[in-house]
Amino acid sequence: MDTSYKTIENEAQDEFIEQRSKFIGYVRPVKTEEEALKFIEEKKKYHWDATHNVYAYIVRDKGIQRCSDDGEPHGTAGVPVLDVMNKSGVTDAVVVVTRYFGGILLGAGGLVRAYTRGAKIALEAGGIITMKSCNICRLCCDYNRYGKISGLIPSNGGVIDNTEFGENVTIDFHITEEALKNFNKQLSDVTCGSVETEIINEKFFKM
Repeated sequence: MDTSYKTIENEAQDEFIEQRSKFIGYVRPVKTEEEALKFIEEKKKYHWDATHNVYAYIVRDKGIQRCSDDGEPHGTAGVPVLDVMNKSGVTDAVVVVTRYFGGILLGAGGLVRAYTRGAKIALEAGGIITMKSCNICRLCCDYNRYGKISGLIPSNGGVIDNTEFGENVTIDFHITEEALKNFNKQLSDVTCGSVETEIINEKFFKM
């Protein structure tokens, strides 16, 4: 099982002009092929008057990769967009590069460069982030130990998600499996083994 992957943080867009043709690069993080196709259709409807709406998407589930030249010469548009995504390591994302033809032919090489740039600026605008597999954990401690323990979590790379103050203090946090080993050792040292971490679940988080 993969312990980390790269994806896009936010839906975003950017644009540029090349030989009077306007190129608009869009990107959105997605989890399924259906979400990717829905985004593509949204852009096609919004830019119904565009010359081309080229797209590519990669979905981690089932290792799906798809692209389309949308009428541009074969291999000059969709493949370059998909290539940018693969080289950046991004997955669970969809990119649409819309073109409004400006009257000057770019040639095969020019098209490849333009759609490559369109994909790159879209990814840059969306922000590439790393998602890491983390254990979702919980522990309970008394108030005397709360300050020390709550400081150990971030110092080991963990993130506190929720804290409940009742008869005792309950802390929910997430942390990578490797970091958890070191945290548990320190936790045992400062509490003389009286406080233990319970693993509730596992999930990917931006880390």
